[in-house]
Amino acid sequence: MIAVGIYKYIAELWKRPSEGIMAELRRIRLIKWRREPTVVRIEHPTRINKARMLGYKAKQGFIVVRVRVRKGGLRKPRPSSGRRPKRMGVYGHSPRKGLQWIAEERAARKFPNLEVLGSYWVGEDGRFKWFEVILVDPHHPAIKSDRDINWICNSSQRGRVFRGLTPAGRKSRGLTRKGKGAEKVRPSRKAAMKKD
Repeated sequence: MIAVGIYKYIAELWKRPSEGIMAELRRIRLIKWRREPTVVRIEHPTRINKARMLGYKAKQGFIVVRVRVRKGGLRKPRPSSGRRPKRMGVYGHSPRKGLQWIAEERAARKFPNLEVLGSYWVGEDGRFKWFEVILVDPHHPAIKSDRDINWICNSSQRGRVFRGLTPAGRKSRGLTRKGKGAEKVRPSRKAAMKKD
């Protein structure tokens, strides 16, 4: 009962991180995080309420990683061959995946023996966004014996982040949409395109 109350207050603090005590804490964190490598393993989640929502437990087999991703569209090189400016193809190129999904994939490539459970936003500045990614070791005995999480040990979950099966991947694929305009997202946009 007490824990639920604590998580509620933690969630309230994170709703407006640019105000109050969170603003100063965020500023100090971002100065430190900018100097770190792109993918950093951390001891504890920064947003415990979000981590617990995704299924994180403070036990062996769970790992938390902070990933930095550059914001904005793709920086395309200007073509050397001649063409009119409209066809230069320099502006207006954006990645077809969400930045959160890209962050999850980077974490998965860094730790190839682990599977991505989920991720959440922890901060951003003018240039970067930071996400914390929860990774699970599907071969660890503590994970295999845990009824809540041992579904990730199934062979069908192998490489799940690269197939867009995480919450961020599903959102980027448009699977959270419902109703009118969402007809062509299931089973996938590629499958719907082939049907036409």
